[in-house]
Amino acid sequence: MTTTPPPPRGVDVVLPCLNEAEALPWVLARVPAGWRALVVDNGSTDGSADLARALGATVVHEARRGFGAACHAGLTAATADVVCFCDCDASLDPALLVPFVDEVRSGTADLVLGRRRPQSRRAWPPHARAGNLALTRLLRRRTGLRLHDLGPLRAARREPLLALGLTDRRSGYPLQMVVRAADAGWRITEHDVPYRPRTGASKVTGTWRGTWQAVRDMSGVLGEAPRRSAEPGGERPAGPTPAHPADRS
Repeated sequence: MTTTPPPPRGVDVVLPCLNEAEALPWVLARVPAGWRALVVDNGSTDGSADLARALGATVVHEARRGFGAACHAGLTAATADVVCFCDCDASLDPALLVPFVDEVRSGTADLVLGRRRPQSRRAWPPHARAGNLALTRLLRRRTGLRLHDLGPLRAARREPLLALGLTDRRSGYPLQMVVRAADAGWRITEHDVPYRPRTGASKVTGTWRGTWQAVRDMSGVLGEAPRRSAEPGGERPAGPTPAHPADRS
């Protein structure tokens, strides 16, 4: 008699990285014990990859530049049951992901997001906050989800994430994940997390040009037609998906 092996447990934390050597020691030290850090090097020239490896992380190389390209390379390299995402610039604490993972594993949520709460004026420039606010309003119109942020700190199960068929490889990746999860009927929750000034220079929100590029990428994602999906909430008809009651505010 043959038995089916149990699904993989554990947690993989995807950390997209482009020249983050200064921040890496703090970030990797904050990854919870027993979890695997997947540092996705996106073409760093400051020794980030070698440093991450020396600090015990698994390093994945992604030659194609783009935040989404790095995130998706980490997702496809992951093997754990639950996959988390966190920026690698020390603006967010990976240790805050523990209750996110608990919520996913308990079955009370399919995707858990961190709502960034800036700890100083330097943490989140006004133009970046304005862009984020505009996008969350457009997201609400498109999906019915009453979210307040599209931040990078998040957790979900690996196989359903892969089943979403995410295609954006630039700044629209985090938003596309939420949009397609909503179309699939996922239960999406949001929790406040402290947001610190990042270490080093931002590649996106540190400039008006970078912010505009991100908004343009994300606006394209919002223009996608709703998809049908069987994971994890079952097949749904095309059209806006109402928010789960727990997500309303």
